[in-house]
Amino acid sequence: MSATTSTHHRSEKSGKRATNLSLSTDVLDTARRLNINISQVCDQHLREVVRREQERRWREAHADFIAAFNATLDNEGLPLDEWRSF
Repeated sequence: MSATTSTHHRSEKSGKRATNLSLSTDVLDTARRLNINISQVCDQHLREVVRREQERRWREAHADFIAAFNATLDNEGLPLDEWRSF
């Protein structure tokens, strides 16, 4: 089921923009019956998916450095480790 809204309407107060979204009819109908705020749930979930993807891409882009750093730690130990009191 498609929620048709204007893609050019922007709420300046909330920093949100209306968009088109297609959802499974059964899930949408049930969510509405349960008074679930569909926009809020979609926004929260998409925010988390974006965060995880950005993190994955960062790790991928920096994989060589991370591997080299970990190899250095394996070979040399932690910096200042000799002065650690615990």
